[in-house]
Amino acid sequence: MPLYETVFIARQDISTQQVETLTEEMSKFITDGEGQVAKIENWGLRNLAYKVKKNRKGHYVLLNLDAPIAAVKEMERNMLLNEDILRHMTLRVEELEEGDSVMLQSKSQRPRRDRDSEDGDAAESKPAEAAAEEKTEVAAEGEE
Repeated sequence: MPLYETVFIARQDISTQQVETLTEEMSKFITDGEGQVAKIENWGLRNLAYKVKKNRKGHYVLLNLDAPIAAVKEMERNMLLNEDILRHMTLRVEELEEGDSVMLQSKSQRPRRDRDSEDGDAAESKPAEAAAEEKTEVAAEGEE
């Protein structure tokens, strides 16, 4: 069966218990359609980038699914009908992620990306210095 990742955002004014109930309802559509929910992650209440239906925050939930397309379509249809769900997105993936998603990993566990590394600065500054030297040489030749 195809593999999917679904993320949905529930309204900010519902409780965590109601979010769990909502997640169970959406999972039931998958299991009734002969699929299975491999993993459920509740990312908690987070700020939205912009207001969605007058909400500034939302409860984020990730579902990893191994289900036929009919079951996924039925779940998505019910997400559209449910007033507590602000947005949802389902993506087909090649393989499901093992362990915690990036959103749940603490900052200390995430791989660090240094933008100000010494190698990067040296490599970037050399061409700029060389270009500046060439300009001064050309300007000096033009004055003569």
